[in-house]
Amino acid sequence: MSVANAEIMKLGVERRERRTPAYVWAEGDAGSFPAGIDCRSALSLIRRRDDQAIGYLPGSGADDVDAILDDDEVDLLGLLPPLHPEWLGDVAFRRTHGCRFAYIVGEMARGITTPDMVINAARHGFMAFHGSAGLPLAAIEEQINTIRSALGEADNWGANLICNLDDPDKEMATARLFLRLGVRRISASAFLKLTPAVVMIAARGLRADESGRAIRHNFVFAKVSRPEVAEAFLSPPPQAMLDALVATGHVTAAEARLAATLPVASDITVEADSGGHTDNRPLTATFPAILQLRDRIARSLENAETVRVGAAGGIGTPSALAAAFQLGAAYVVTGSVNQSAVESGLSAAGREMLRTAGVADVAMAPAADMFEMGIKVQVLKRGSIFAAHANKLYELYRRHGSFDALPLKDREWLEKMVLRMPIEDAWAETRAYHARRNPAKVEKAEANPAYRMALVCRRYLFLCSQWARDGEEGRKADFQIWCGPAMGAFNDWVRGSFLENLENRTVVQIGKNLIEGAATIQRMQQLRSFGMPVSAAAFDYRPRPLR
Repeated sequence: MSVANAEIMKLGVERRERRTPAYVWAEGDAGSFPAGIDCRSALSLIRRRDDQAIGYLPGSGADDVDAILDDDEVDLLGLLPPLHPEWLGDVAFRRTHGCRFAYIVGEMARGITTPDMVINAARHGFMAFHGSAGLPLAAIEEQINTIRSALGEADNWGANLICNLDDPDKEMATARLFLRLGVRRISASAFLKLTPAVVMIAARGLRADESGRAIRHNFVFAKVSRPEVAEAFLSPPPQAMLDALVATGHVTAAEARLAATLPVASDITVEADSGGHTDNRPLTATFPAILQLRDRIARSLENAETVRVGAAGGIGTPSALAAAFQLGAAYVVTGSVNQSAVESGLSAAGREMLRTAGVADVAMAPAADMFEMGIKVQVLKRGSIFAAHANKLYELYRRHGSFDALPLKDREWLEKMVLRMPIEDAWAETRAYHARRNPAKVEKAEANPAYRMALVCRRYLFLCSQWARDGEEGRKADFQIWCGPAMGAFNDWVRGSFLENLENRTVVQIGKNLIEGAATIQRMQQLRSFGMPVSAAAFDYRPRPLR
């Protein structure tokens, strides 16, 4: 562990040395407790700061532990150890990745998870992934260097590699850039299957310990929402893919031999109803299924390490975090809520739109990178007509297949309401864009009217996210802001608190309040497990400025 990571872990270690329990007792048996007792006054401090144990005695308010325990009329129900937010999740996750908290600030594409967001989160003991997806390679390199310069040898950060079905060469180039820059933790998102780029990252730098077991140098976090995709990441890579990487010099033969003994991913993030690419599946159904799949595959692999499984999607309140940890999540990932943070790369206008969102103010719309496949992303609906425009665009493409086949009324709608220019001009701009980046696409589009229409539509979808990032005032109604229902839940939770104001929404205050609240809720649930009647109000953790 590096010096920087040791400092991050230090506070948690010091706290673990003070394990003073809280005593829970009552007059008579548990069944005689009066209903509606509010235990917050006795157990609201989830950390113990001194050597005095605390307890709760219904109706008496007594706090002399020794005297109460000597009383034959009092039944001791149990002992509650301290519960620090640092202890939620998997301790192996925190140790491996140098985190104080099992909490990840997730990557938001096109640089919305900025270097400042990554740096601030990592310095306060969280893990964070830079929003590399969709950025030019030069911008990725510049921003990664900024993060590296600020964090030094710290391990608790990484970057995002997104699946690029349309341009696999760029995906591989991005992966090679990460390796060259020494980015050792990669969040692989939107993958429908394994690709050589992902396997190369997982295999590069593998070495054997004294017993011959493989030791990872790089760590792949795979975002998944389907068991069939999870299975590929939970298993060793296909031998044919490893052989091809060896033949091209991307990995050595020794690295390939070791990679064949390990799951591709060190960590799997089960992505539920999230912003961006999502299958809208509930976490409570998807997470247990993939956890069981993990265990089933692990039993078939000899001496394989245990892949940690985390949770993402719909996580915007302390209750949601607590529920994820209760499901068995090794860590949690937040996304939508961080877009409204002051460090976010989203424009001020976009962040203000997010601030007013409710849980139902989201919709599904075609994804720019997978437009022809009909794959969709979840976006903000309130204040934007992007989803309506994007869905109609896809229907026109699916029904007609070319601009020449469009009915006159649809062509007029497209030119006046969406593109705001003649189709010919829109194609000229799109053609110029791709001629600079990938001339082969232009050649294909010139010969294929359907592909030409798809490129123009994809260009509009791409620009809508760019306008949201840049705050293009004249295009505010077209803003594409990736967002899940967690944003609305977060807004409801912080209403009336200091976090209601955007200027107070730092990524650190958001994260610390969420995980502090989750620990508080878990503490109250522990109390319930002793048969104590805990009031509903005790589970209502309110945001507050935290150091």
